[in-house]
Amino acid sequence: MATTTMAVGANILRGGAGSVRIQLLLSSFSSAKFSNPSLSFSRSSLKLTTILQTPRFFHFHCHHPNINTNLSLSFCTSPATTPDTAAASTTSSFSDKDKDKDKDNNVNIKDAANMLDIRVGRIIKAWRHEEADSLYVEEVDVGEAEPRIICSGLVKYIPVDFLQDRKVIVLANLKPRNMRGVKSNGMLLAASDAAHENVELLEPPEGSLPGERIWFGSEEDKENQSAPATPNQIQKKKIWELVQPHLKTDDSCIAMLGEQLMQTSAGAVMSRSLKNAKIS
Repeated sequence: MATTTMAVGANILRGGAGSVRIQLLLSSFSSAKFSNPSLSFSRSSLKLTTILQTPRFFHFHCHHPNINTNLSLSFCTSPATTPDTAAASTTSSFSDKDKDKDKDNNVNIKDAANMLDIRVGRIIKAWRHEEADSLYVEEVDVGEAEPRIICSGLVKYIPVDFLQDRKVIVLANLKPRNMRGVKSNGMLLAASDAAHENVELLEPPEGSLPGERIWFGSEEDKENQSAPATPNQIQKKKIWELVQPHLKTDDSCIAMLGEQLMQTSAGAVMSRSLKNAKIS
């Protein structure tokens, strides 16, 4: 295998994922033969060993798998195209991309939340589940022709008498679940503290009507709210699992999606007393 030493011009070009590409402009040749005096090498295709590096002078020994030769390369670069400058530029670019990604994620969460069918409901009656000590069974009016049957694990936290004729917030487009012999068609949303020792059902403001759909944000957001997804879509795309970690109450016990209010046409949805609590 031949060894060739030559002086070359070079451009150091920034590539994706922090890579640096070296474009070599060959000006003289020895025993090696090349089809094109302008070659591009990258870290993935070229073995590079730095022998000497000064602020503007670089000397490499390298081997390209597609060329039957070893090269000893020397070249100069301008300060604006040194590897340090390229790396700094790449870091800045990644920082901007991270910010854009965070912004896109926020938009995606809002879009996902709009796929949920969250409604005002009214519990017509509630009773203890006959086969599960931790569950209540509730008959809930959510503005449909017939009330829904919903099971909730609230026995430990809320007295059954407190549920009678109570307005609540219902996640209505979940797939039905069989809970110890009772088919549950939805979920009551509640706030809970970090230790999950205190749990309170979310409450719609006075004047909210059963069946009214909840939205997040401003009046304009209400007008632009998309139609809810089907229960199958909610399950398949794991929409609730995506949105739920972003639901919380703020310092005033108001229910929020990130920084967006959860509200009805009558005002904001709230927890009775739990601040900075997660919602599930």
